[in-house]
Amino acid sequence: MSSDSPLRVASQVVDETALHRGPAVQLRTRVLGGSMIMLVSSGFVGVMNLVYNFVVVHALGAGSFGHANVVYTVLLLLASFTLSYQILCSKFVARTNSLPEKIGIYRLLHRRAWYWAVGISISLVVASPLFTSYLNLPHREYILMIAVASLFYIPLGVQRGFMQGMYNFPRLAANFAVEVVVKVVAAIVFISLGWGVTGVVLAIVASILAAYIQGWPRTRGVQPARGVLPALEEGVQASVFFIGQMIIYNLDVILVEHFFDATKAGVYAAVAVVGRVVYMLCWSVVNGMFPFSAGVESEERGRSVLSTALLLVVLIASVFTLGAWAAPTRVWHLLLGNGFPLNAGGPYRALLALYAASTGIWLLSVVIMSYEISRKIGHVSWLQLAFSGAIVAGIYVIHGSLHDVIMVRMVLMIALLLIVSVPFLRVQLVGKSSSTAVPMPSTMKKIRRLKEEEVISEFLKSEFHHPEYRAYRNRFSEIVNHPDLENAQDNELRHALLYRRRGRLWRELPPDTEWWEVELQSSDLQRIRIFPRSQWRKHSSRSYYFLDTAERIRARILSQSSDAFMAKLRSLRADLETTNARENGSAVLLIGIDERSPLTIIEGNHRMTAAALVSPLDVHLRFRFFVGFSPRMMNCCWYSTDFMTLLRYAKNTVTWVFDNQQEVLEQAMQNQLGSEVRHSSEVA
Repeated sequence: MSSDSPLRVASQVVDETALHRGPAVQLRTRVLGGSMIMLVSSGFVGVMNLVYNFVVVHALGAGSFGHANVVYTVLLLLASFTLSYQILCSKFVARTNSLPEKIGIYRLLHRRAWYWAVGISISLVVASPLFTSYLNLPHREYILMIAVASLFYIPLGVQRGFMQGMYNFPRLAANFAVEVVVKVVAAIVFISLGWGVTGVVLAIVASILAAYIQGWPRTRGVQPARGVLPALEEGVQASVFFIGQMIIYNLDVILVEHFFDATKAGVYAAVAVVGRVVYMLCWSVVNGMFPFSAGVESEERGRSVLSTALLLVVLIASVFTLGAWAAPTRVWHLLLGNGFPLNAGGPYRALLALYAASTGIWLLSVVIMSYEISRKIGHVSWLQLAFSGAIVAGIYVIHGSLHDVIMVRMVLMIALLLIVSVPFLRVQLVGKSSSTAVPMPSTMKKIRRLKEEEVISEFLKSEFHHPEYRAYRNRFSEIVNHPDLENAQDNELRHALLYRRRGRLWRELPPDTEWWEVELQSSDLQRIRIFPRSQWRKHSSRSYYFLDTAERIRARILSQSSDAFMAKLRSLRADLETTNARENGSAVLLIGIDERSPLTIIEGNHRMTAAALVSPLDVHLRFRFFVGFSPRMMNCCWYSTDFMTLLRYAKNTVTWVFDNQQEVLEQAMQNQLGSEVRHSSEVA
């Protein structure tokens, strides 16, 4: 029976379902197991690639090796499509428990990949003269052969994604091994026949064709279900991620080929070979991590997957960086040949170590970004694309030497790692602080599910006294203060009114937010946080927890501060000392991930704080509480403020510049005015 027989694959589906609910130790073991299979495979592939490159270097010399390497680099740029399809197929197959649906997803994506492959191959043929001229290549035929290779290279990504999503790491490892073995053997044969660079490129084409044939899935006996096409945003995210990745991975080699002579370009290509080995080994860790992080449900278990992958990447990058630095000069003479200019080995070792280190730093960012992509639709793809553009611009400006080129890469990769690490470091800190702030489990009780229209209506009531609503107060006070939630036109109008003042807040909430009226207990107050904005920043602790902030403000209140903010709280406190806000139906709006997570107030900061100044032990008895829950609430900048959520907020702000809510208000006022005119005419 084959390794991909329906019976074996079906049993894998059952095992995967159990895995997602299993203990974290079991999950770590499976991640390590999958990563180690891919790591051993990548080690073999890396060694074979080194053999391949050193054979080619010895046979062709620095100049011709530079030509062969840059042609291969053009193909690797197209790997953005290959890897996009791989990660999409892996993600959706891993998330699906039904084998027929898994096969349906594979077939759908495989067909789409072929459409792209044909289009890109035709484009390469048409643009081959331009590539040949820019890259200083001697023959146009090199690009034409790469056009043939791309026909199979892009659909190959779907095949590998299917193996990865099925956790079939042995066969995926074998697929990479087949590709590299065919490439090495074919290159040796073709070079021995005297075909030179042409033979090397033909070997690449043959290796991709062999991998495509070996990777064809064996799914006989299983009737595929209709595949569900991944959301457009998922596809865009994956494509942008790998376009940025392939630019960082490859375009420096192409730019060096353009700016430097053939010999220096050959030296840089040899340096990049070591970086590519580091990349391949570390990417094997991502291959092992990705389906597990996509499949597990809890964030805590997801972070255990992430931490395991990061440790492996640090280990791999460190070993290669130190090895490149410590290797004696005679090793490089032996590997590269006497015709390769090594400048006594010292500067060459420095270039190797710098390149390996910059690649390792970048790959730490790749692990973090891949984790986010596996869990949600994020914006790190665009961030990486921006940095890839910065590398291109930096090399265009600074390329006095090969060392300059690598330093541009190094500095920008350090900056990228710092930026993508901030959200995850913040999550860890918040998690620790919340665990100390919430010593007991949640005692919250859900009372009833709320429609969004009711929550918007309650929010608008508390906002309608602000100056922004002065022009609308007389006309719309009735539908605001006495809402008819069954009237669709009134609901739309209240939505537009709220957006006039709070649109930037409301549209950041995840679309899957579920609203509930809940009953809180006194212990739940310990995990409530105030809304992190403007004046509250001055008076809160760094954690923004409500009870801590109220105590800090109490000291300012007692000092009789003349600050307008304090004066408002004193006034509210005086009102609450004589009334019970709950008797008037006053509601406080909060958001959170689930019943056990910290909750953030988005409407009611002042009232809650004033109530705590009166009596902190019974704040939960004074109000009704409406809470919006979403597993994606960490994407909202009002709940988790970090670089990525602020980037999302900035993007949404631009998107909503042409929002039509004002038009809704103006149309409603015109309709109401027309109704009044008609009513007056009828009375007359």
